[in-house]
Amino acid sequence: MNYSRKILGHLKKQLDSPEIVVLTGMRRVGKTTLLSMLFEDIKSSNKVFLDLSNPLNQRIFEETDYNNIWSNLKTFGIKSKGNVYIFLDEIQDAPDTVKAVKYLYDHYKIKFFLTGSSSFYLKNLFPESLSGRKVIFELFPLDFEEFLIFKDNSRNFHQDFNLKQKNKNSIEFERLKKLYDEYLYYGGFPQVVIEEDLDRKRMWLEDIFKSYFEKDVRSLADFREINLFRDTILLLLKRAGNKVEISKLASEIGVSRETIYSYIYFLNGTYFLFLLPPFTKSVDREISSLKKVYICDNGFITQFGQTDEGSLFENAVFHNLKKYGRLNYYQKYSGSEIDFILLKELIALESRVTANISDLKSLERTCKNIGIKKYYIITKNFSPADGFIPATDI
Repeated sequence: MNYSRKILGHLKKQLDSPEIVVLTGMRRVGKTTLLSMLFEDIKSSNKVFLDLSNPLNQRIFEETDYNNIWSNLKTFGIKSKGNVYIFLDEIQDAPDTVKAVKYLYDHYKIKFFLTGSSSFYLKNLFPESLSGRKVIFELFPLDFEEFLIFKDNSRNFHQDFNLKQKNKNSIEFERLKKLYDEYLYYGGFPQVVIEEDLDRKRMWLEDIFKSYFEKDVRSLADFREINLFRDTILLLLKRAGNKVEISKLASEIGVSRETIYSYIYFLNGTYFLFLLPPFTKSVDREISSLKKVYICDNGFITQFGQTDEGSLFENAVFHNLKKYGRLNYYQKYSGSEIDFILLKELIALESRVTANISDLKSLERTCKNIGIKKYYIITKNFSPADGFIPATDI
């Protein structure tokens, strides 16, 4: 059974727009499935879905004269007259196809939908000549709301944080608690989520990691010491939710700072990790300037990294908050810290496995010092008091 993703509605709105639609994200997050659902939703028969990891499909676009591509598409029943819908899956496997896509887009009435597995590669794959011709969507592992849909337990989530705290329900929390634990420890890769057997969940996580390492790292990167890159990944998995100290990492791995920067740049560009910058409302030299690191999926952390429950929980909270807008963190060298600040609404959000009123008071004091009036603590356990939001509601 194919389950819908929240982004599908946004993609459907692009059906009548002229731009090339690019769907990107890490491998195995469901890009192909999502585009297949969109493809089936198109009523026109003048459409084709091509997997560019297939060498035979690559040959369709390998023409000196791009106008001759129409002859190749005729075998799929495609006509050049009227609206044409062309779906190209795994565009990174045939990078020269982009030149043909640009030509056909400029000279014919074609709606293109493309998938690619890496933003790092796509930034170089799509030249500036495609500027104004494309719109890019990013797909990530499931957040908890989508996780529940895949578990046939869908429910409504309030978008407003004040409504989240006011409408929390202890009975609903107890109903979802075990499901959240599963999400926390095994993550949100769709293939892992729908698998019920725990051993097979771990097997799929190993397979997804291997696929990333073999198909993205080995094919896209040019790292001389691939084992040192692997060791860097393993160290970063243990540092989820913590600040990245480049010099310390370089010392532990035994490489230069520049090498660590290149590793992190690649990991960030291929969606394996995310970097959270510090919040600065004004120039303040006491504020930490280091970035915090979050791993793409909790399943990778528990499978390969091993970290404490607080860091694991914070990593999950981050991925469920980033859909609300741009995030930063705040920390003074003296120790005052806020895990997340949602910039658009200027809301401070702290993640805690367990929390009490004194934690909320401490957050209030820190927020007051930097002029933030809205603040909440996101908890793994349920608290009926105001100011606390259960993670099952994020």
